[in-house]
Parts: sequence; C-alpha cells; structure tokens
Amino acid sequence: MTTRLYVALFLAAFACPGFAQVPEGYGCMEGNLPNEVRQDCHPEPGASEQICRARGCVWCGPDPSADGQNFPHCFYRNPFYVAPGPSCDVGYVQPALRVDCTDGTEPMGEMGCRYRNCTWCPDVPGSMYPPCFTSAAVDDTGYAMVGEPVQTPGGISFTITKSLISPQFENQFTTLNFEATFQSDYRLRIKISPSDTQRFEVPIQIDPPAGSNANLLYDVTFTRSPFSFRVVRKSSGAVLFDTSAGKFQFADQFITMSWRLPTENVYGLGENEQRSFKHDFAERLKYTLYASDQAPYFTSSLYGTHPVYTVIENGGNTHMVAIINSNAQEFHLLPGPSMKYITIGGLIDMYFFLGPTPDQTVQQFTEAVGRSQMPAYWSLGFQLCRWGYDNITNMKAAVDRTEFYQIPHDVQYGDIDIMRDELDFTYSEVNFPGLPAYIEELKGKGIKFITILDPAISTIDADYEPYTLGTEMDVWIKRQDGTPMTGHVWPYGATAPCHFPDYAKNSTREWWIYLVDKFHDLLAYDGLWIDMNEPANFDNGDIQGCANNTWNYPPYQPKTDANKADMHFKTLCGDHVDSVSIHYNTHSLYGWFESEPTLIGARSGTGKRSLVLSRSTFIGSQRWASHWLGDNWSHWSNLHFSIIGVMQFNLWGMPYVGPDTCGFIGNSNAAMCQRWGELGAFYPFSRNHNVRDTIDQDPGAWGAQVAASTKAALEVRYTLLPYLYTLFYHHVSSGTAVFRPLWYNHQDDSRTYPIDRQFMWGAGLLISPVLTEATTWVTAYFPNSRHFSYYTGDEIPVRGNTLNMTAPLDFIHVHVVGGNVLPTQEPARNTEAARLNPLGVIVALDDGGSAVGDLFYDDGDSIDTHLTGAYFHAVYTMSSGTLTSTVVHDGYPEMGTKTLNTIRLMGLTTPATSVTVNGVSHTDFENLESGEVLVRNLNLVANSAFTVVFA
Repeated sequence: MTTRLYVALFLAAFACPGFAQVPEGYGCMEGNLPNEVRQDCHPEPGASEQICRARGCVWCGPDPSADGQNFPHCFYRNPFYVAPGPSCDVGYVQPALRVDCTDGTEPMGEMGCRYRNCTWCPDVPGSMYPPCFTSAAVDDTGYAMVGEPVQTPGGISFTITKSLISPQFENQFTTLNFEATFQSDYRLRIKISPSDTQRFEVPIQIDPPAGSNANLLYDVTFTRSPFSFRVVRKSSGAVLFDTSAGKFQFADQFITMSWRLPTENVYGLGENEQRSFKHDFAERLKYTLYASDQAPYFTSSLYGTHPVYTVIENGGNTHMVAIINSNAQEFHLLPGPSMKYITIGGLIDMYFFLGPTPDQTVQQFTEAVGRSQMPAYWSLGFQLCRWGYDNITNMKAAVDRTEFYQIPHDVQYGDIDIMRDELDFTYSEVNFPGLPAYIEELKGKGIKFITILDPAISTIDADYEPYTLGTEMDVWIKRQDGTPMTGHVWPYGATAPCHFPDYAKNSTREWWIYLVDKFHDLLAYDGLWIDMNEPANFDNGDIQGCANNTWNYPPYQPKTDANKADMHFKTLCGDHVDSVSIHYNTHSLYGWFESEPTLIGARSGTGKRSLVLSRSTFIGSQRWASHWLGDNWSHWSNLHFSIIGVMQFNLWGMPYVGPDTCGFIGNSNAAMCQRWGELGAFYPFSRNHNVRDTIDQDPGAWGAQVAASTKAALEVRYTLLPYLYTLFYHHVSSGTAVFRPLWYNHQDDSRTYPIDRQFMWGAGLLISPVLTEATTWVTAYFPNSRHFSYYTGDEIPVRGNTLNMTAPLDFIHVHVVGGNVLPTQEPARNTEAARLNPLGVIVALDDGGSAVGDLFYDDGDSIDTHLTGAYFHAVYTMSSGTLTSTVVHDGYPEMGTKTLNTIRLMGLTTPATSVTVNGVSHTDFENLESGEVLVRNLNLVANSAFTVVFA
C-alpha cells in the first residue's frame, strides 16, 4: 500500500462523530495526547494551520512549550492506539442501541472502523458492547429530505441534502436526488444519485414490465431526518427493506447504506463459494463482489458479479432485490438481521420484485434483466473435457474409453492445449495433427465439439491476424496516454506481451465476430467457451505497472481476497480506458460485454443455435451466455457447494449452469468421482473437466464400476431430457427456474428453507444425492405431497418429514412428485441417436388422482424456434382416470414421424383392470408390484391428440 493511500485513510479516520472540534488559535483540545498517538499529517514542508485543518487534522502549534517535544504540530490520531481511559463520548449512542459494525473476519482498528463510517468507542463499560458500531439514534452526518415529494409520471422524487460534511470522506455529495419509480404492481425501482454530477451507470438493458402499476403490492415510506426509507408489503405489513439500520453516505468513491431485513431466510449475493444456501447471519460474513480469476475459497470474490438476493418472508411470501452496480462492492451480513452495503463507485440503483411466490419472483426479475437463450438439445447431453490432454492421442483415448463403456457422450472439448502456442483461433498441428478431420469423425458419431477462447491477444506475431487486424481496427483497451495497455496471459507460455480487446466498442465487436465466424472454417466447432474474461492478467495491472492515483489505489478497497493488496492484482489498472468508461467502473462487465459478440459470431459460423459458455458473468449475461462454476476443487465438500452454486444461478436467471464434475483442481479418486458422476448427471450443464498435471478422471478412466454407475445415472438423465428441455422452454418463455431448491415449490414449508443437499428439476422431480465419503445411505426430506421412486414407482411412506434411505455406491435417489406428468424418451449414446427413439410419459398422481405436464420439442438446433413457431407443444392432463393429450402448437413437422410408446402411471389406489386408447381397448399393460401401471407399445403418433382411460 502506498504512502499516499495511508495518508488518505488516516485523514479519513480522524474527523468523525465522537471527536471535538478544534478551536481557533493557539493550542488544541488534543494537545496533551501522548507522542505514540500522534501521526504526522503534514510530512512535507510548509505546514500551516489553514492547510492542516483543511485536511481534517489537528493543529497544535505554534506552542512554545511543544518545541523540542518530538511530535508534529499537524497530526492525526494513530488509529491503532487505544488510550487507557475513555476514548469516546459514551453518551453519543446508548450502548443498547449499538449495532456491531465489524464483520468478524478480521481485526478492526479505529481507521478501518471510521472509514466504514462507523463509530469507534473501544472502552464502553461492559464487554458485551462492540467497540465499532452504527446506530440510527443520532446521525448528524447523514442526509435529510428537502421539501415534499414530487409526483412524477411513474412515481415520486425529492431531494435530500447533507447537513454536515464529515471530512473522513473525500468528495462527498451534499445534494442527492431520490427517485422511486413504480414500474409495475410488482416491480419497484429506487435510484439515488447526485443532483449536479453525472455518475457512471451500468449500460444494462432493463425491459419494461408486462403489467400496470394500478394496484401496487408495496408502499414506500420515509423518515425525513436523518433520511431513511422503507419498502413495505401492503398485504402483510411486512417491512421488506428499512435503511434506518445504519448511516447512509454518498461520496465519490465510497457509498454505504445499511438496511434491516424481515427474516434470515436470505439467499444469493455472488459469485462466491457459499457453504450454505441460506445465509447464516450469526457468522457475520462479508461477501466481496468483484470479478476475479481465482479458485473458489469461501467468501472470496469469484468470476461473476450478481448483487441479487431473495428473501422468504414470515408467512412464505417471497421477494427479490437486485442492485445494478458494477463497481467493487461488499455485503456485510450482520445479526438483526441486517446488511451493510458498500460500493466504491456508481450510484444506488435498486430493483425490488415483490413476487409473492418464488416462481413469480424469478419471472419478474428475468422479465427485467433478460432470459437465457434456448439451449441446443445436444448441449443437455454429457460433455467431456480436460486441460492436459496435451496431444490428440490422449484426447482420442478418453473418447474411446467412454465409447467402450457405452457411456452417453454428446460433446467433446478442446482446452488451451489444443492451440498453437496458446494463441486464439489456432490449433497445434504438432500436438493435435489431424484435429479438423477428427472433429468431423466425432460429428459422424453424433458428438459435437466445443473449444476455448481467451480475450488476451499476443502482440509478437507480425502475421497473426487477430493482432494485426485488431491494431488496424483500434480495438484495444488503452492507458491514460492513449497507448494500448499490455499484460501477459497464456500465449507462448505467458511470455508474449498481450493486448486486451475493448468488447464494449463497436469496432471490437465487429473484429471479434469476424474472427469467431472465420474460426469455424478452421475447426468446425459447435459452441465456444470463453475463459479468463474477468479479465485475468498474469501481471498486476500492466507491464508498466499502475499509476499512483485514486482509481488504481482507491481510499477504500473491498478485499477480493485476504492475500490481495490491490484491486488490480492479476487484472487491469483501474485507470485503463475502454469505450464506455475507466476500468475502475467496467471491470466486472468485461465478460458481459464479450458474451454477445461471441454468440453472434458463433451463430454466424455454425448457422445454428450454438452455445457460449462464459466464466465471467454479470446480471443479464444469460441473454447471450451460460456459465460453469469455475476452477472447483476435487474435494468431497465441493459436491455440496456445487448444488448451492447451481441453485443460485437459477435464481439469478441463468439456469444452464454446472460445475466441473469430479473437480477441476487436484487429483480426484474413484469413490468421489463415482458419487460425483451420479450427481453430475443432474446438473443442467453436465461436464467432466480437470486441470493438467493431474490423473485422468473421465468416467471410463476408473474402470468398470465407476463407468457403470455413471452410465446408469446418465441414462436416467437422457430418458428425462424431454422434460428437462421443456423446463428450459418455460424459462425462455416465462422466466421460471429449472434447477430449484425445495422451497421454490414449497414456500409455505419452513423445513425446506435450509435444505441445500437436495434439489428439484422443475416441480416434478426430486433428487437426493449422497455427498459424503464412505456413505451408503442418505437422509432426504419429503415435503407434504406424494412422491414415487423414479426407478420402481413405489410411493414414499412419509410426508413433511425426513426418511433414511439406503444408497449403494452405484445408486442416486430420484423421485417423481405427485401431480406431475413428465415426458420421456428412450436413451441412447447421444442425443442425436436418442431423438430417433420412441417417446413416453411418466404420470404421477396427486391425492386427488390428477396430474399435469407438457412437452416442448423442436429440431433442437435452429435459432429462436419458440419465436418463429417451428416447434411442437402439447399439454398432458390426467384426471378421473383419464389421460388426455392436447396439441397446443404443431409447427415441427418431424413430430409426425415420432411415436409415443409408453405410459408409466404411478399412484392409482387400485390396480387397473382395463386400458382404452382413443376408444379402443389396449391390452399390453401390466400392474407392477409397486402399484405402477406400465403401458407398452402404444405406437401413438407423437403430434396427435389422444385420450387414454384407465379403469
């Protein structure tokens, strides 16, 4: 940390509530401070009372008695020194009203406390009271409303002003605009910004709501001084958001707001590795959000930035809050429960989505920020990758092992080791000779190919088109002097200097789309994987270093990791310039900007739907890209953490997500990979991938036992792909989540709120994996509805309670939820072959003997079929012993060549004695011992309506 930064922080630490004002003239109120408390505030020549006080420091001179006493005349209080006696006005805030301002993860001295805009008082009588705290009881440094709210076309607005400027914050704004926009009955926007200064705003597209704002679900109320606001749910009176929990401050590089929450049932905020899905406020955790290239480690910031959280209120209503800010930011979770929010740039721009159901909440959020592209059908199959094949022989060996054990396999990957000298848009003819021909061979077997691209472009090849054309089109991020910034990443073993594209710039988008499109002529990829786009840089900022200014060394730096001193650690300098702003503002948007032109280029190259998988994401990235959870560890704990990560991204509107099955970092082992392979069969994005210099971990590498259990689990997945694909259609069309926590479907059941070791596909399938080593049983919770074993049709004997179930090493528990109809298709080694097989349905009855479901089906690869109408959609309804198929849309002609052959009916109270299909008796059915009725050989044309009666 630089001397300049220490000075800025120490200056900020001085003039805070609890310190008396320095009198004019000779002497000072703190002139008797011991020497060890004094720190020189004006080390350079020319100190004077005027300059000293302008800095917010103490002036104790010229006192003749002080001459020769070896302490400065202009000083600030040493923030790490605690005087032996009382060091603050104990009456400033009553001890009982104090809210601990620390996060419990690091020692808190006076400097850190005061720069968090908190009161430092370490000698309060009674150890139960925190030394660093906030309170709304007194806030003479806060804001106050001016005048009355003014009606606007969509809401209200007014001005708030600051009555006292506290010198600890440089460039504080004295006058702010507060705007509440009632965008719909269920959507509220709160925006707070300076009245006379244009601030950076995230250039995100927020789509308008479908509904009106005639019957608001919420009220917004205010306290005039100190200013605070509340969002209240009208129907219940629940206060969803109350900023009187702490002080509100708005400075140029330090904005902080605290708020109370209605319950501790809070989920979200990321991207981080979170060890429980439901936040534990007693842990006092701090989550930093700032796109970072690092392996997951607890609260450290990861690749994406999603300042979004969901709350289940008392009574089961649900709401979501999204903060549209791309600067580095922190969330401190404190008892109460409350949150303390800090960001070092931008403004306060918050959206509230009132639900009140979880499904409605996610729909409302995705309606605003965007929904995912429909995934290609093949992308729902099993995918195989590793960094470290090193040559085409090893790649072929992994593919061949998978084929030998007849394990389903839809996608093969190339990582950076297929490249020539780690250069984008190349492949190594030395290590991967014949790769283009091998890709065509794979396609002949129904296996697609995805390869990787990194943003950093080498500058040392005179004939390397990405560099030469990029320089010609002026696509690079610049230094302040207008020259391209330079760092190192992968090219030439990280020895080649690299430039970084400015993906926000139109010319860069055109350059990238051209290169991506042309790349398909070299390697016939089906999708692209964009990595290292936080952006990652092996230099800290720039080859030239970073200038000593406030953008590179801000006065407050949210800690992305405890070991990182500066925010430009392994990324770009904050003052580097792109076409939108400085990197200080746009850092966490880098992968977001890259995603759209990558998808456009991939679709141009392939002529099909394609797929973009991005490591770095931001709110709304799902419009163009999907995500994998990054460089996870080959540890048992990561099976559990992966479920949490996938559920989070589904709430954030990005359902096609998964981790690296069996782990990325470190050596896996057979037992772990066996269990992980079973769990991995149920991630929306299912891929096995690991790092170089580790052992092979593809399912065929472990031998027959692991291969068999992985194959069995994947065959369940492939059988259910029509159901999974239909769930994605519902996300694309209405925004619902695919991979869900149990409470998503059971919001009134509080026992589901902490569950994060089980999950659901839609509303119809409950999955209960084994996540711990050397365990052959699982304790699963079954909400208050009927559940049937997917494998046997047996009904589970408990409701609203847990059940201990045996789980052999080759088995994962899957249960069908009563009330649902799930479309199926007979599995095969890949989706290309499976799509030729007959369809079926699983019907699981609820207590009333009813069930409902649907099927969406298309060619699986054309772009936007759900918009062009080139799809088939049918609804299945079971009631009073009659199953009916109703064709809603019949725009996919191939559906007429497919058949529906089987029905599995679960939950009849008595065995079926007859089955009639479209009025004709059908005799090929069987009452199984479990109570399931299995109907075979129906041979119904798949796009025809039908009626099946069970008697």
